[in-house]
Amino acid sequence: MISHMTSSTRRLSTAGERREVVLRTAIGTFAARGYYGTTTSEVAKAAGISQAYVYRLFPDKESLFVAVIEHCSTRMRAAFADAAATATSTDPAAVLDALGEAYARLIADRDLLLVLMQATCAASEPAIRDAIRACYAREVEYVRAVSGASDTEIQHFFARGFLCNSLTAMGVDDLDTPWARTLMTGIRHF
Repeated sequence: MISHMTSSTRRLSTAGERREVVLRTAIGTFAARGYYGTTTSEVAKAAGISQAYVYRLFPDKESLFVAVIEHCSTRMRAAFADAAATATSTDPAAVLDALGEAYARLIADRDLLLVLMQATCAASEPAIRDAIRACYAREVEYVRAVSGASDTEIQHFFARGFLCNSLTAMGVDDLDTPWARTLMTGIRHF
């Protein structure tokens, strides 16, 4: 009996690792077709697993989508934390500027951006509404804690972020028209 694995032995992934793969894959699938237009079989196929295994990891499509929202929220908070740690000063404006740049870089991943927008569009579903509310509640309170900004400054920060979301989703940065230039003024995209 061999009691150790050789380097050529295939290592099986854990359920936790598979769950992460499904979440990362589901982001792209849900981004493309939204909550209502995406099936769990499409997510399973994209992840290279069976639909039955998706259901072993997530009880239903709604649970999967809520987990995707939470995954995106975690990525957003991690980007904000990294940015806050490297801000050029502790002045609220400097911290918000660093967070804004981090957010602009984060939504360059259009799938993450589109999933958050799709979640907002599917917020008529109570569990999804609760998840997207919780996502933004965490982000607002995190931004408040690390920036020391006023409520008005935080509101402007998020309003600018939502404008950024819409402009990025519409591909407005590719347009050279007066209205696009007006809305893009001061907006950073990567």
